[in-house]
Amino acid sequence: MVRQVRRLIALAAGVLLAAVLTGPAHAGRPAQTAGPARVAVPAAPKPQPAGVDITGDRLPEPLRLRAATHPAAVPAVLDQVSWLGRTGSPSGPAAKDLGPKYTVVVFAGEIATQTYDLYPLAKGGPRVYRPAKQPGPSPKVKAGWFLGRLNMSESLRTAGVPLERQLDTVGGGGVGGGERVNPDDSLNPGQDLDETLGELQRLLLLNVGVMLVITLGLAGIALLIRRRTR
Repeated sequence: MVRQVRRLIALAAGVLLAAVLTGPAHAGRPAQTAGPARVAVPAAPKPQPAGVDITGDRLPEPLRLRAATHPAAVPAVLDQVSWLGRTGSPSGPAAKDLGPKYTVVVFAGEIATQTYDLYPLAKGGPRVYRPAKQPGPSPKVKAGWFLGRLNMSESLRTAGVPLERQLDTVGGGGVGGGERVNPDDSLNPGQDLDETLGELQRLLLLNVGVMLVITLGLAGIALLIRRRTR
C-alpha cells in the first residue's frame, strides 16, 4: 500500500515538473495570428473583337464585317475613321457635290460604339461626317466634317461596297496622301522625243523668219538714207 502511494506521488511530481518546464517556453512565443486574407483580383477583360457594319447606296443589305472572318477588310475600313480629331469643320460640301453616302458603324464585339458617314466620291476629295449622337457608351462628341483619306473608295470597294475601281490614287496615304498614276501613253519616250524635236524645229523656223524681217527692214532703211543723202 505504501509502495502504491509513493508511485502515485512520484507520477504526480513528474507531471507537475513537466508542466512547469514547458509553460514558460510556450509563454515566450508570440501568439500566431492569421495572415492577411488574400483578395482575388479579377482578370482584366479581354478586348472584344472589332467589327463594322456598312450600309448605303446600292447595298440592299448591310455588310457585316468582323475581324475573325474579314481580317484585312475590317482594319482597312477602321483606318478611314480612327485618326479623326476632336473638332471638325462645322459645314461640309453642298449636298449635290457629296455623291453616294455610306454609313459605317463600329462594333466592339456585339456592341455598337461609333458611327460615321463616308462620302468616297465627293467633289474635292473624300469626306467623313461624324454625327454628334453616337451609339453605345461613347462620350458625346461634336458633329463635324473631315477630309477623308484618298484611298477611301478603294478600301470600301475591297470590303464589298459596289464602287467602281479608282485608278487615280494608290497607296494608303492619309489626308492628301497617295500618288497620281500616269497613263501608259504618257510614259512613251519615243513620242516625247518626236514632240520635242517638232517644237525645236518650229522654234528654229520662227527665229529664221524674225531674222529675215529684221534684215530686210535694215536694208530698206539703209537704201532710203542713201537716196536722201545724194
